[in-house]
Amino acid sequence: MSHADYPQIDLAAWHQVGEGGNGKTYVNPADPEVILKVNRARLSTLEAVKKEFDVSRAVSALGISTPAMREIVRVGDAYATIAQQIKPKQSLSRICCDEPDRTEEMARLLCLRGKEMFATPCDTSFFPSRKQQLMNALAKVQFVGRKDLQKIAAFAQTVPDRATCVHGDFQSGNLILSGDRHYWIDLDRFGYGDPMFDIGHLYMICNVYAPMKRVQDIFHMTLDQFHRFWDAFAKAYTEREDHTEFDCQAARFACLDVMLRYSYSKISLAEKLFFAVYIHRLAKRFFD
Repeated sequence: MSHADYPQIDLAAWHQVGEGGNGKTYVNPADPEVILKVNRARLSTLEAVKKEFDVSRAVSALGISTPAMREIVRVGDAYATIAQQIKPKQSLSRICCDEPDRTEEMARLLCLRGKEMFATPCDTSFFPSRKQQLMNALAKVQFVGRKDLQKIAAFAQTVPDRATCVHGDFQSGNLILSGDRHYWIDLDRFGYGDPMFDIGHLYMICNVYAPMKRVQDIFHMTLDQFHRFWDAFAKAYTEREDHTEFDCQAARFACLDVMLRYSYSKISLAEKLFFAVYIHRLAKRFFD
């Protein structure tokens, strides 16, 4: 399809109802059954949006619950998606914000639904291997010390290339509830591999990025809630009160998660320097 084949949307007719790390969402009173998602600039190219659109449909075909994708549209020079609007709905993050006493409950729910997803066989002919993405990323990494890179690469080689589903952005904002139903959203990094890739991503958010105000604003959670969320998740996942070993393994995968950024999208110089700092801190603490 050419550029002109995608309908142009007048954003003036839409009202913003949400904002996450990747973009903003809008609704239109004239069509209350759908929601418009407009990604941030670097994720709003036709290639990036079409990938998100196709991946969401492929995830649904696996039997994993996700809002139905309807069409790709243009918003000015950017591309966006129109999908089924789930009503009423709340993300786990929003529930944690509105009802802080339910933080641990939401962590256990993410664990339960996560384990269901991790147990689902993936279509390896369509979705990417997370381990292969990691190995590709390791070849692109910049500003990371040679010794740190060697340790991380050696660990990466030991990771099994499992053919089960992983989300890629596994966290409390990407599981939404509507009554007794749940839906996974933001699936553009979906793939297959060891579930610890997803758990390492969650660890990174709850334990490394959590002190940042921007992260707290995006997730609508306090630093204390992030720590409580991780503690409850880890206890539920391991079925143990003491999850020290699990935390260490999750932290190693958190380091791999930072590396994977080099596979997901273009990274600015400032981001490369920022990630290099965290890679060094994690490597020094968990790989020595």
